[in-house]
Formats: sequence, structure tokens, C-alpha cells
Amino acid sequence: MARRRWRDGRGTLSVPGGTGARDITVPLEIAASYRARTRGLLGRTSLDGAMLLSPANSVHTFGMRIPIDVAYLDRRLTVLSVRTMRPGRLGLPRPRARHVLEAEAGAMAGWGVRAGVRVELTADG
Repeated sequence: MARRRWRDGRGTLSVPGGTGARDITVPLEIAASYRARTRGLLGRTSLDGAMLLSPANSVHTFGMRIPIDVAYLDRRLTVLSVRTMRPGRLGLPRPRARHVLEAEAGAMAGWGVRAGVRVELTADG
């Protein structure tokens, strides 16, 4: 499998068979540069869709205003675990995690993102 290099920008998150039998598609922001990953969701009060941090294997919520769902993905984009984090928390690094998805708290359960699900990510442009 070729190693994918992500670039900052926008894209789409697809969750096969998300809720029920239909696939879920969600707008995606991609933060691949050091600067974009460092900034992440800091200072935001909402997020339309999800944010991909790549490469990343841990996150923190210091300086955030909202609780978030965090999904740790392996190199094949399989969800290793999903956690909800309140502002002011430090997440431990996850072994095998290569990417992190962030969304508003509660969103991932509604999309069907849970451990063992393999998501699809596409970049615009």
C-alpha cells in the first residue's frame, strides 16, 4: 500500500454504512502542515464536519472552547478508538495511530465512527 501524503485543505470523510445501511459523508478539513496541526481547532466555537490531523497520534484540548470527539486512525484508516475530550485535557499517544479525526462532541456516534470501522478520506483538488 502506497503511503499517502496529505496536504492542508478540504475534502470529504466517508463512513461506510454509517448509521443504518447508508454511507455517511461529512465535510473534512485537512491539517497536514506543522502550523495547521498546531492550530487545529483552537479558539473555535463550532466545526462544520470533521478535521483530520496527519500525521498525529495524540491531541490536547488546551485553549479549546468546546468538547470534541477524537478518533485515532491507523495507516489503513481503520478507527483504533474514539474518545470524547473536554477542554483543557491532554490525550495520551496511541500506539499504531497515524492520523487523528476531530469533530464536535457526539458527532462521531451519529456518523457511525467507532473502533474497527474503516473510513475513507478524499482530498479536494
